Amino acid sequence: MEQLSNSGHLTSSNAAYVQVLPGCLSNAIRFAVTHAFGWFDIIGLSPDSQEDESGIKQAAENVKALIEQEVKNGIPSNRIILGGFSQGGALSLYTALTTQQKLAGVTALSCWLPLRASFPQGPINSANRDISILQCHGDCDPLVPLMFGSLTVEKLKALVNPSNVTFKIYEGMMHSSCQQVGVWKQ
Repeated sequence: MEQLSNSGHLTSSNAAYVQVLPGCLSNAIRFAVTHAFGWFDIIGLSPDSQEDESGIKQAAENVKALIEQEVKNGIPSNRIILGGFSQGGALSLYTALTTQQKLAGVTALSCWLPLRASFPQGPINSANRDISILQCHGDCDPLVPLMFGSLTVEKLKALVNPSNVTFKIYEGMMHSSCQQVGVWKQ
């Protein structure tokens, strides 16, 4: 277990990652049956649904500002991995593909690439053209169907070095994570 020392640094020999943004979700999602919080609004759940472009771009700018702050705190951007589940994974992918900061990688779970039509047909011309991406998806996900993950991985392989994109499908898994996905942190 990690603990903060008096200096504000983690005091654990296995402190491999730090969560910087707990509880930062503020936008209400109109598609949800109950009041839910998210990074941006989800208007529909089909590949052709309208997307909250301004909300997605603003959320990405917020994450980019966090990256900038971490760089100012002495963390090289190429040691930062973005990651998230569902909408958080979607935002992680979008941010990594649109930032000018070179990142270490992305872990994206049960998600999609927002605003995918806004990206070029071929490779992106950015610092993250060679970024490593781990994308995982359950084959029984009723909320973000596997089709979204498949469309996303094909687009990612066109945008970045395809040999750096890994897509793992988990049999029988719904819209959730599992222990096997967690081993990457160790």
